[in-house]
Amino acid sequence: MDQNLDDTALWSKAKAGEGDAFASIFDRHRARVLRHSVSLTGNLADAEDVLAVAFFEAWRKRNSVRVVDGSILPWLLVTATNTSHNLTRAARRYQQLLARLPVAEDIRDPTANDDGNIAAAAMRSLSMNDQRILTVCVIEGLSERSAAAVLGIPPGTVKSRLFRAKKRLARLITNVPTSEVTPLRGEPYAY
Repeated sequence: MDQNLDDTALWSKAKAGEGDAFASIFDRHRARVLRHSVSLTGNLADAEDVLAVAFFEAWRKRNSVRVVDGSILPWLLVTATNTSHNLTRAARRYQQLLARLPVAEDIRDPTANDDGNIAAAAMRSLSMNDQRILTVCVIEGLSERSAAAVLGIPPGTVKSRLFRAKKRLARLITNVPTSEVTPLRGEPYAY
């Protein structure tokens, strides 16, 4: 596009749907609108959002945009200013909303081991099969029949594995070193 054309000529072409004319307008005024937006928002990320909205609005409202003294820049600067104020108001309303919400209690992650959670540490030290059976039956509360369907094993096996897993977990929780926790009746951990 001819860089010697003023904004009036370029804008007439942009209104006619010529994307290159709009690109020339963008290239011509991008830096100035961005500087203005940074001065309003105080940070580059928000300023880039304001810049994008200003040019989007220019394209969307291209038939009603006023060219002042042969330049679209005043319209872009006013639009950037309004967009910046909208962004600031929205952020302020959001912060006010957050301030009105009740303060949530600190909810501790039950699996975190940072505070000496012996049960969680003991659970993690069990075999994967023991963890599965305890999770399905104890934590999730499924019946033995439902657990059998989920795990794909007979209900009687669920009952015996659950019994052994509870015993192992109890031994670990009562501070018996892991090396001393052996399978009941000499059975291996893996099934």
